[in-house]
Amino acid sequence: MSDDASSLAISLFGEILAADQMVRSRIGRGLPKGMEISHFSVLNHLAWHDGERTPAQLATVFSVTRGAMTNTLNKLEIAGYVHIRPDWDDARRKLVGISPAGRAARDEALRLIAPIVGDVIEQVGVEQVRSAIPILRELRMRMTP
Repeated sequence: MSDDASSLAISLFGEILAADQMVRSRIGRGLPKGMEISHFSVLNHLAWHDGERTPAQLATVFSVTRGAMTNTLNKLEIAGYVHIRPDWDDARRKLVGISPAGRAARDEALRLIAPIVGDVIEQVGVEQVRSAIPILRELRMRMTP
């Protein structure tokens, strides 16, 4: 890799990491009391995708270990936000679905963070944000193992 390409890569990933840290901080402060970004992310995923998912599927989607996902799911289950049940076809697996309380918590979180996200989009500009999404998606897809 040339020095110019190395500098470009360092700048790109430095900006992505800094943006990630800032987004997590601002969004985290805007979430309902007791809800973490990981909780919101799982609830949001389950709300968007009909049906149930296995903990392993969720771990893969979020690029975390199965143990980390199990920890998140246990907290969500204790809060009443997800239902975890045995897979009737394969007793070794469990299935996770969002509960009505989980849907309501996710909706409340969206209501609280929407102004934060909306302000940033307004400051940057809708068209600039829209044009950045395909590039960020491409980077994410190429970084996925």
